[in-house]
Amino acid sequence: MNPTKRNYRATFIIDNRGKEESVDQIIDGVKQVITSASGEVTAVENLGRRDFVRVTDPKLTGATYVHISFAAPSEGPGQIKERLRLNQSVYRTFVEAV
Repeated sequence: MNPTKRNYRATFIIDNRGKEESVDQIIDGVKQVITSASGEVTAVENLGRRDFVRVTDPKLTGATYVHISFAAPSEGPGQIKERLRLNQSVYRTFVEAV
């Protein structure tokens, strides 16, 4: 049985301080996580570095924002968030259905 896929748009805040990986390499890793959760990436939009409105860490006042549109089964966003939870290169994750 083929599960029905829904369309999602995720916003990721990328933190590459002190890491040798570039932002593009981190984005490729996030896309691999999405495909491993039975998702299909349809679009990637790098919004560039932006300052935070509310700073929670004085050492991190801004980071790179990335929008990724993808299609996945209904349990896909939960799996993606769980897999990226311990990834220190991804500072925040927000997934919304579109």
